[in-house]
Amino acid sequence: MYTNLRYLLFFALIFCFVCQSAQSQETQNPESRENNINRSDSLKVPDAGFSVLSLIDTTKVDTVQITPEYLEDNIIHRSKDYLSNDFINQRATLYDEAELYYQDIELKAGKIIIDYKNSLAIATGIFDSAGAYIQRPQFTQGRQASTQDSLIYNFENKKALIYNSRTEQQGMIITGDVSKKENDSTFYINRARFTTSQKENPDYYVQTNNIKIVPDSKIVGGMSNLVISDVPTPLILPFFYSPLTSGRASGFIIPTWGQNNNQGYFLQNGGYYFAVNDYFDLAILGDIYTNGSWGLRAESNYNLRYKFSGNFSFRYENLINSQKGFPDYSKANNFFIRWSHSQSATSNPTSRFSASVNFGSSSFFQESINEASSPFYLTNTFASSVSYYKKFVGTPFNLNASATHTQNTNTERIDMNLPSLVLNMDRIYPFAPKSGSKKNPIQNIGVTYAMNAQNRISTTDEEFGTAKMFDEAQTGIRHDISMSTNAKVLKFVSLAPTIVYKDVWYFKTIDRYWDDEINEVVTDTVNGFDTYREYSAGISAGTTIYGMFNFKKGRLKAIRHVMRPAISYSYRPDFSQYYDEYQASIDPEDIREYSRFQNGLYGAPSKNESSSIGMSLNNTLEAKVEAKDAEEDDEPRKVKILNNLNLSTSYNIAADSLNWSPLRMTAGTAILKNKLALNLNATMDPYAINANGSKINEFNINNGGSLLRLTNANFTANYSISSKELKDKKSKGDSGSDPNSESASNMFGESLTARNQQINTDQEDVKKATLFKTVMPWDVRLRYSLTYNNTRAQNEITANSLQVSGNIEFSPKWRVGISSGYDFRNAGITYTQLRFERDLDSWRFSFNWVPFGDRATYYFFIGIKSGPLSDLKYDQRKVPDRRLF
Repeated sequence: MYTNLRYLLFFALIFCFVCQSAQSQETQNPESRENNINRSDSLKVPDAGFSVLSLIDTTKVDTVQITPEYLEDNIIHRSKDYLSNDFINQRATLYDEAELYYQDIELKAGKIIIDYKNSLAIATGIFDSAGAYIQRPQFTQGRQASTQDSLIYNFENKKALIYNSRTEQQGMIITGDVSKKENDSTFYINRARFTTSQKENPDYYVQTNNIKIVPDSKIVGGMSNLVISDVPTPLILPFFYSPLTSGRASGFIIPTWGQNNNQGYFLQNGGYYFAVNDYFDLAILGDIYTNGSWGLRAESNYNLRYKFSGNFSFRYENLINSQKGFPDYSKANNFFIRWSHSQSATSNPTSRFSASVNFGSSSFFQESINEASSPFYLTNTFASSVSYYKKFVGTPFNLNASATHTQNTNTERIDMNLPSLVLNMDRIYPFAPKSGSKKNPIQNIGVTYAMNAQNRISTTDEEFGTAKMFDEAQTGIRHDISMSTNAKVLKFVSLAPTIVYKDVWYFKTIDRYWDDEINEVVTDTVNGFDTYREYSAGISAGTTIYGMFNFKKGRLKAIRHVMRPAISYSYRPDFSQYYDEYQASIDPEDIREYSRFQNGLYGAPSKNESSSIGMSLNNTLEAKVEAKDAEEDDEPRKVKILNNLNLSTSYNIAADSLNWSPLRMTAGTAILKNKLALNLNATMDPYAINANGSKINEFNINNGGSLLRLTNANFTANYSISSKELKDKKSKGDSGSDPNSESASNMFGESLTARNQQINTDQEDVKKATLFKTVMPWDVRLRYSLTYNNTRAQNEITANSLQVSGNIEFSPKWRVGISSGYDFRNAGITYTQLRFERDLDSWRFSFNWVPFGDRATYYFFIGIKSGPLSDLKYDQRKVPDRRLF
């Protein structure tokens, strides 16, 4: 009887287990099966090592009562070595490369124990044959992943207890002794250490006893201590807070502190960053000084894909020097606006809008005590342009409306066009055949038209923004119509006749006369429409002549000389009808001429007849040179001897004196494999000068001088080379970088904070140093300039300087740079900047120093590279001590 009951109970148990497994297979979500990386959802495929386990509702084994448990989904698991099921204790053990998948949870470990009775998963690593602890548990839920020594997870309340965990949150690596996972959005960690260093033994970490982590939101902790190389530092914070965001986030910007002799202690560049949306941001920054000076800055970037992008910056500074009551007390208010806007080429093919604005107080960069850019400080001219272009489809017309600005910071002169409107008509051919090519000069006649309307304002810093700046505004409209054609004569000469007509409209002219009451010349402004017209005609002829000199011996195979001579003739009649006379002094016979249009925007009409012949000659010279190790089928290499040698002058037949214009010459070449660029331009006058330095109608050679008198010349030499270019021997004849393209920012140094603004990235670029055959990369840029002036026989060198800028890496983590020069004319060292940079793996150090001059300053920085802890830094800047006035 007892035996029969045992058999009956055994078969009942098997029947219940089979029914439960069948029910589990029927109710499992098919989509869930597909999303589990090809895992089987049935016990029927033991070869794959996968199975689906569900809890048993009601089963009795001897006297052990199994309490019903419920899970929201099936548990899918796999292991490499073995899977052990303990039905009595309701446990399953997976060993070696064990994997468990439950809803959005993935758990991989060396060993996983599934406790169905208590709805727990226990994961640990395993020991290999050498006793090393391997296959540490890797827990992933959604986008959150962590690695730990062991963990316990509860399927019901979704809480977990984690030991010695390591997780990464938005680039920040967090480790802790014991971690408690409350849900899928909150973690508590005891004795937490967080860092951005990727090393197993990190360079630094911030240690906090207890922290709370809300993924993709924030990290909040208590008393925190910065530890560097496992050594605690005195830097202790009462609390720790770090935002965790996957995109942009608003937040405070930590200021830089310092001190200078004039303004006292200060805080600079502190403020708030507004992440407005995905297309637009805004940063409001401020400066404050203990003597009452202050500054405000607003910076914004915007970008709408396939439409436009740009950035805007506004800076205002209220600077006070010394204290009230002292004789050196002064005050200055300066501002500067910078705006750059560009439109995508795909946005609108028929119209585009662009802007490049650099406008502000002329003394801004000279007086600002929060300007780190050396190039801007050394620049004395600024220009702006805001333009809109529109092409009228189906017509030859296009419109360009713009507002421009030029500013000289030395003279404080400001010239603006507000606005400028240009209407152009593309060249049309009124006599061209309706089909086929243009075969004769008549059919090739082309006509162009352009209308230029401007409102020009010239003012100074002092008058800018006042009503006075508009009093001298110049307004005018000019119409230009030209008609030209071209033809071939004598097979090799191109002939191009041209006729030009100009019509100028003014809305303001002048009237000049002698006032007997005040005994002086009076110039009145006459408001009203007035116009004048001019026309001229000309013809030009040009050709190209090739000369080849071949050599049979040596590596030099040939020299080719290309000459492009051109001669032109232009005629413009006398337009004296637009000129009037006035008495210039108390002497009634002191009569002079003037034009009522002479103060106009486009000037006055030409008074004297002009019949001028122009001549020019352009030359290039190049050679073919065979390489030293060239093979028979190798082509000779082309080498330019002269990039250009251009000469031009003219002769005015109608002039009664000084018929010849000065001869202008430009020449340029590049030697040393195109690394040394040499450029020369000069002006030579055939006429002599008198004792007062004025030109006279006598040839210089007839006055005891040379054929041509050198009046001014400029010579520049640019040289650029680097160790990388010297080692690159793969491409023969590679010219490398263009030495003529060196900008002022390269020659005079870079912004003091430029390199530090590039380190706030989520990825740390750690350089590796090699101790054997270590190379030291370097680069050098040289620029020599010489200017000579002899216009009035002063025989003077007005500029003579040498500039040098270079960098050298003593090791992959040490970089030193210098930008300096010497002024031979004034016998002094030019603007000098020294740069020192050190890569400290997770950290970065830099020191930029201007040792002397009016802008003597330095900037020291050491900080963490990675963005999440970029505010963990120390920077110190010395503001240049200089007076405002």
